[in-house]
Amino acid sequence: MMDLLGYGAFFLTTALIFSLISLGLNLQWGLTGLFNVGLAGFVAIGAYTSAILTTPDDPARLGGFGMPILIGWLGAMVVTCIAAGITGVATLRLKSDYLAITTFGVAVVVQLVALNSQPLTGGAFGIGFIPRPFGGLAETPLLFNLSNLAIVAIVTLAVYLALEHLSHSPWGRVLKALREDERAAISLGKSARFYRVQAFAVGGAIMGLAGAVQAHFIGFIAPDNYVPTLTFQVWVMLIVGGSGSNKGAVIGSILVWAIWAGSGALTSVLFSPEQQARAASLQIVAIGVMLCVILLVRPNGLFGDMPRRLRFGKRAKTQAAEGSNGP
Repeated sequence: MMDLLGYGAFFLTTALIFSLISLGLNLQWGLTGLFNVGLAGFVAIGAYTSAILTTPDDPARLGGFGMPILIGWLGAMVVTCIAAGITGVATLRLKSDYLAITTFGVAVVVQLVALNSQPLTGGAFGIGFIPRPFGGLAETPLLFNLSNLAIVAIVTLAVYLALEHLSHSPWGRVLKALREDERAAISLGKSARFYRVQAFAVGGAIMGLAGAVQAHFIGFIAPDNYVPTLTFQVWVMLIVGGSGSNKGAVIGSILVWAIWAGSGALTSVLFSPEQQARAASLQIVAIGVMLCVILLVRPNGLFGDMPRRLRFGKRAKTQAAEGSNGP
């Protein structure tokens, strides 16, 4: 029972970290309409920034300043915000698929830099000995996982409430206006590029924070952690939960991660160790099937806006009669 409770805390912690990334993507795509498929790069920037700031001194690479974890998280947000802002200034003139290709290229560049800049990032060996919150409780897995779950839940709740406030503020309404009708928003004197760069930078900062939180939760990072599969997972989480809904970003992340983790556990039971490498692709199949089913039933996601449908009965007959009497 204690082991099951500890695993549940570990599972929810991981799911909430994905929720943070989804919240950042929801600000960029769901609220502003910016098609970012390079989010793995911004998560990596946040993780490496916090790791460099907080790890102990290491003669093999630059950094190792031994700063507190909170300073590492703040530094990760600042650096990722600047990187996302620069990327936004350079790329947000592009539209839809061209923007997607460009942001994907940025993510590839970040991963290659992390892989080849060994004096800075440790190269393929990554960075270890990243301080973990409540590291003294590591010998008691249940308390350690529950303590980390509490921290990640507080961070996720704070980001969620902040984004809810921003989405209902005048700033958020401008972003929605740009997403729905850019020309109409510009005609009212709003600078489309200025607001989009802001949204892209803030969303990137949230992704960087998620990367930093994940790095300190695991205690080790490497370039292999930030492959395109991460981008695929987060996009599916947002689509399933409902683009444009912060609640959907959180619930969709938990649901998709449950299916991902559950399918991984199922393949380890059903297949022999020699076949598990091939069977791992069934995880992506399971996510794809779930995505198709949800989009068929709820085209806008679980918490997205649903188009209104005519109801059968007296109300439908009334509307039909009004239509027949029209010109």
